Amino acid sequence: MSHLNMKRALLTTLTALACTLPVVPRAVAQDCSRDAMLVFDGSASMAEVGFDQTAPTRIEDARTALRRALPQIAPMRRVGLLTYGPGPEGSCDGINLKFPPVADAAQPIINALDLMDPAGLTPLTEAVAEAARVLNHTTTPGIIVLVTDGNETCGGRPCALGAELAATSANLTVHVIGFRVVPDPFAWDSPEARIYKDGSSIARCISDQTGGMYVATETVDELTEALRKTLGCALVG
Repeated sequence: MSHLNMKRALLTTLTALACTLPVVPRAVAQDCSRDAMLVFDGSASMAEVGFDQTAPTRIEDARTALRRALPQIAPMRRVGLLTYGPGPEGSCDGINLKFPPVADAAQPIINALDLMDPAGLTPLTEAVAEAARVLNHTTTPGIIVLVTDGNETCGGRPCALGAELAATSANLTVHVIGFRVVPDPFAWDSPEARIYKDGSSIARCISDQTGGMYVATETVDELTEALRKTLGCALVG
């Protein structure tokens, strides 16, 4: 075979090989480059069940959803965990940073939530603010996903926090997943509590102002999909 024919054959082989390789969209790498914090509601209401007293509690179903979703998410994105709730009865002091964003966080998150005993109130505003600080939100892009079953019950102002984060953050997006939210208009005396008339958690105010999503979920399947949608890496070409 002549030298020219050898070059042509090699070029043909390389072209065919390139066509068989998967194309990874640039947006995937860009999206997954942002670290994330999962802020998880561990307040007393997460130990409750619905009308069916034989059904799993909210926390049990939430654990099931996380076991399904996280193994697909954690290899692609660094995720940290912050919880709130557990502590003395009626306390707002139960905000607990389990760990900042780390690689392959699926099992550490699952282990931490398996050990959590829901209790306490719902300081979700301060919990999200703390997660933003962990992410160094004023200088570093990041994502926060809040999973909650209710409204702020510790005097925080989610709408004010949303406005502050929108004004001071370097590309911080806060997504809120409402899981079997039961609004309690008597639990928190604040004008912000009356903003949403559709039963959404007032935490939606944070996602609305930071360009995030509010996803209402009732079932394990819906919560699993919401976690994949908010924490996962969008395959966008």
